Amino acid sequence: MSRKIVRLTLDHLDTFRAPCRTCLFWELDPVRRERVEDPLAEKDAWVSEVLREWGSCGRVALVDDRPVGYLVYAPEAFVPGAAGFPTAPVSPDAVLLTMAYVEPAYRGGGLGRMLVQGMARDLIRRGGIGAVEAFGDPRGRAGRCVVPVDFLGGVGFKTHRSHPTSPRMRMDLRTAISWRDEVEAALERLLGAVRPTPKSARGPAPKATRASREAR
Repeated sequence: MSRKIVRLTLDHLDTFRAPCRTCLFWELDPVRRERVEDPLAEKDAWVSEVLREWGSCGRVALVDDRPVGYLVYAPEAFVPGAAGFPTAPVSPDAVLLTMAYVEPAYRGGGLGRMLVQGMARDLIRRGGIGAVEAFGDPRGRAGRCVVPVDFLGGVGFKTHRSHPTSPRMRMDLRTAISWRDEVEAALERLLGAVRPTPKSARGPAPKATRASREAR
């Protein structure tokens, strides 16, 4: 079974589970949301705008080339829905993680962490971004557009501004870099411990025969 993380594109949107495919909770303010006639087209237009004006805004998890999970992130300027949270606004040095989802059959296998790592690597490469923040749901209620606090805490986020229903969580990219380096170093040590001693490419030296000894 192959697993990989790829950039979110417009082609991936149709793989989003319902109602995420048509949800505009983050993309529009409440007034504009009520006036939308075609949510599918509006969602496509939002992703297209962010890709064009800012760049990659999501990651997709593929298992055997089939999308089974995704997350979406963007600067707060592209996410007017965030203004309604009591712990807003997002810090000036951070982008906002709005959505994270993995199909139930694939949860618990590390795909959520892989998605977050893919996001962190993207933002680190860009430079000028200090952190990722997210508004968390402490109760982890299904069907909501807010990422559960338990998930955020499990992938490296910490509470930045506490609140009983809408805490703002934060993951510093410097911490993400350090964590990644530590994991890679630990893996290298582990592989070194179990890697067999390499054999000489020349093979063992032949044993000296009696004739050869006498000829010396």
